[in-house]
Amino acid sequence: MSNEFSENTRVKLPALVHLTRLGYNYFSLKDRANFECDGETNIIKNVFRKQFLKLNVGFDENDFEREFQNISLELGYDDLGRTFYNRLIGKGNSIHKLIDWDNFKNNVFHCCTELTYRNGEDEFRPDITVFINGLPLAFIEVKKPNNPQGIKAERDRINDRFCNDKFRRFINITQLLVFSNNMEYDDNNADQLQGAFYATTAKNTNVLFNNFREELKSELIDGIKDIDDSTENFILKDTNYQTLKHSQEFISNKNENTPTNRILTSLFTKERLKMFLQYGIVYVDEKDGLQKHIMRYPQFFAAKAIRKTLEQGDKKGVIWHTQGSGKTALAYYSVRYLTDYFSDFEKLEKSKNRENMKDNEKLSPLVREIGWTNNVLTGNALKGHYNPAQWQHLGYFDVIDNLGILM
Repeated sequence: MSNEFSENTRVKLPALVHLTRLGYNYFSLKDRANFECDGETNIIKNVFRKQFLKLNVGFDENDFEREFQNISLELGYDDLGRTFYNRLIGKGNSIHKLIDWDNFKNNVFHCCTELTYRNGEDEFRPDITVFINGLPLAFIEVKKPNNPQGIKAERDRINDRFCNDKFRRFINITQLLVFSNNMEYDDNNADQLQGAFYATTAKNTNVLFNNFREELKSELIDGIKDIDDSTENFILKDTNYQTLKHSQEFISNKNENTPTNRILTSLFTKERLKMFLQYGIVYVDEKDGLQKHIMRYPQFFAAKAIRKTLEQGDKKGVIWHTQGSGKTALAYYSVRYLTDYFSDFEKLEKSKNRENMKDNEKLSPLVREIGWTNNVLTGNALKGHYNPAQWQHLGYFDVIDNLGILM
């Protein structure tokens, strides 16, 4: 066993235990009989097969094999995973379900540690890999606290890996990344050398790591189960750290309120993960190449606030932003999110400010592809009208500002 006080003991092992509290089943890479990892994609093929046949009634093993081959082919495309992502969310060239989005708990969730991502002589091993229906859709990298140079080195390695075409299939299947050294954010340091961050994959640019500041802790409490002692013992035995069981440091780092465990709860509680995967990822064709973006946490909570407000019967609202805080991106993400909410309607009501957004030359071309709903206005419709009271008088109300929810 290595040094007892390492990133494994301080961050990784407590994080694995915490994921099991969120409903993820830990498995050992030694258990090859029950977990067959396909070497080219790291898909757990037998788990994926079982779920595929469960979710696609009337289809057989031959259909599964064809689907698997199509997925493997698409993961080899030089498109940062766009084709596969469309297939994943049911928008691609497939009639089959890979994930049950209507009943997300109908899927199966696993995690493991030190799974090798290998192509020829090139390889890397994320600290934790997270699977849905056998698909490795997320991974987590951890460093021990108070190690700023180690953090910078790990971030550089991640960017190097994502530029290596030998890892293309692995990068294309990955949707969500978490990077943590189990410390609180240093808001006075723009270098992001401490804290717990999330991101999605990148190729033409460096990975953009985002803070996450939880706004709705109350909705997460019921999703955290008590620690199962036998599961914890299995994890410690499998990783050869049984002696940590009663270590005070290990016990304290299992606390659900550590920075790492907080971000895992915020992102990997199942309904949260569903929303990020289904609605929180977008591909953008920029001049310097294809980019993949993930919803930032203020946009995430704004979208949830809009839906909550509509469910309460209110039909109007204002998204209150400052310049550069992501108005256009929020509009895009929210339209995708609310489209399903309004799926029983014949069509979505278009926003009164869509033409304003079209005419603004500085806005992304993305805006031209979206609509808006239910008199919810973005900052571009509010130019010269920054007094919330005026809009409330007209029947509108504040939904969110650039710092958090006002409702």
